[in-house]
Amino acid sequence: MLSNTEKELIVQIWDKMIPVAEEIGSEALLRMFTTFPKTKTYFSHLDISASSEHLRCHGKKIVQALADGARNISTLATTLAPLSRFHAYQLRIHPTNFKLFNHCIIVTLACHMGDNFTPVAHAAIDKFLSAFSAVLAEKFR
Repeated sequence: MLSNTEKELIVQIWDKMIPVAEEIGSEALLRMFTTFPKTKTYFSHLDISASSEHLRCHGKKIVQALADGARNISTLATTLAPLSRFHAYQLRIHPTNFKLFNHCIIVTLACHMGDNFTPVAHAAIDKFLSAFSAVLAEKFR
């Protein structure tokens, strides 16, 4: 699915996002909550207002998980197995929401990366996020 060049590019992109993980993650989440308000229902117990500690903390966790997945892309199913079980069995996140978030994280990356968000980078990130989401969603029944 991903060429070696795309895999390297994906790792480079996510490694660059680690220092700004809270900002990238929280912005993508806020974008999702604004654009797709129904996704807020999974976060009703948290303060998800702009720049809230909960939003920044969860956003950072997401970006770190994406970076970890990028570094372990060959074993993505194994790497993400605990997250897949957690999102399916405990949180009961419907898989559609992962696709919605993918769109929001791509837009956020495009805004932050500027000219470095090339068509090649876009395609690689899109493929990676699709694979990441598929693994997260596979336990959902």
